Parts: sequence; C-alpha cells; structure tokens
Amino acid sequence: MKTVTYTIPAIHCGHCVHTVKMEVGDLEGVQSVDVDLASKEATITFEDPASEEEIINLLKEINYPPALTVG
Repeated sequence: MKTVTYTIPAIHCGHCVHTVKMEVGDLEGVQSVDVDLASKEATITFEDPASEEEIINLLKEINYPPALTVG
C-alpha cells in the first residue's frame, strides 16, 4: 500500500473535489481519495494494479493535472 499527496491547482470548488474523488476512486487498486479544497491537495492511497503514473495520467486526462514538485 502506498500513499501519495499531490497539489492540484485546478481545484476551485466542491464539484472539482467530487470529480477528482470519483474519477481517481474508480481506478482499480485505489483504496481511498481525500481531496482538500482549501489546500488544493489530493491524498491517494493505492496498491497494485494502480500506479502513480496511472493516477497522474488520469488527473491530466480529466483536466486536474498535479503541480510539478521540485526536489
């Protein structure tokens, strides 16, 4: 089991939060998706067959790309 947190600048409202939760939550292997509107962060817990690459690609596909992290 792995947990990742992404900053998603495109999150602006409750509908955005709902969309990210539902779309990412539908990926096989994703255990939980917690999205915080105030911080614009999504914390996702997953296991195989889901992968970080698959989650990032889906977020980009639904127009909620995560911000690039430095370091």
